[in-house]
Amino acid sequence: MSTTDLSPDELEAQIELQREELADTVDQLARKLDVKAQAKARLDSARNRIRPEAVAAFIGAAIVVGGLVWRRKSR
Repeated sequence: MSTTDLSPDELEAQIELQREELADTVDQLARKLDVKAQAKARLDSARNRIRPEAVAAFIGAAIVVGGLVWRRKSR
C-alpha cells in the first residue's frame, strides 16, 4: 500500500509514529554524545563494584605492614 492509498487519518497516524521514532533516535544520540553523563555512570558503576570487605582487608593489611616497617626501623 503506498502513501497515496492512505486516508488522511492513516497518514497522520503514520506521521505521528515516525515523529515518535525520530524523537527516540534523537534521544539515543544525545545520550551517546553526553560524555559527562557517561563518565558519571562509569564512576558510579565502579563505586558499586568496590566491596566493603575488600576495603577493610586492604586497610588491615596496610596497618600490619606499616606496623612491621615501623617496628623494624625502631630496632
